[in-house]
Amino acid sequence: MKPFTTITSTPAPMKVVNVDTDMIIPKQYLKTIKRTGLGSALFSEMRYNEDGTENPDFVLNKPAYRKSEILIAGDNFGCGSSREHAPWALLDFGIRCVISTSFADIFYNNCFKNGILPITVSPSDLEKLFDDADRGSNATLTVNLETQEITGPDGGTIRFEIDQFRKHCLMNGLDDIGLTLQKADSIASYEAKLKQREWA
Repeated sequence: MKPFTTITSTPAPMKVVNVDTDMIIPKQYLKTIKRTGLGSALFSEMRYNEDGTENPDFVLNKPAYRKSEILIAGDNFGCGSSREHAPWALLDFGIRCVISTSFADIFYNNCFKNGILPITVSPSDLEKLFDDADRGSNATLTVNLETQEITGPDGGTIRFEIDQFRKHCLMNGLDDIGLTLQKADSIASYEAKLKQREWA
C-alpha cells in the first residue's frame, strides 16, 4: 500500500449528501476482484451520459478537477452496501483523501485499508473547504497527516483527529497483509516449532 504523508491538490467539491457506494461504483462493475481499472467507472452514472459521452456538468469532468486527489463531499459519504470496490475506484482514479462531516462506518474502515485518508470535519469547516474548492485551479489544499492539518490556499489551517494506530498504518503504507508480514519471523518460528511437535 502506498504510504500517505502529505498531499497538495486542487480539491473537487461534491455537494451531494448521502452518496452511497452504488453511486461511487455501480453494481455492474463488481464482477472483478482486481483493485485496478475501476477509476474509469467511478461515479459512472453521474459522470457519463446515456450514450457514453462525458457529462460536462459533473465535477470530475471539469478541467480544474480532472486530477484532483482530494474530494470534498456532503454528509454521510459512502453509505449503502459494504463494497470494497468503492475505495478501489476512488484510489484508481487518483483520490487519496475524502473530507466530509460524516462517513458510513464500513466505507470509513475500508478507506484506511486501501490507502485513502477519510477526514471528518465540522459543518462550518466543510463550508470553508467547499468555498476553497469552488475556486478551482486557483486554489489548492495541503493535507498533512503527520501534523493532522489541512492548510487552505490562504494559509488558514483546520485540525483533524485520527486514530493513532490508523495514522501509523497509513503513514507507513501498512494494510492488513503488511501488518501481518511485520511478524513474518515470529510466524515462521512458530510454524517450525509446530512441525517439530508433529514429528516428535
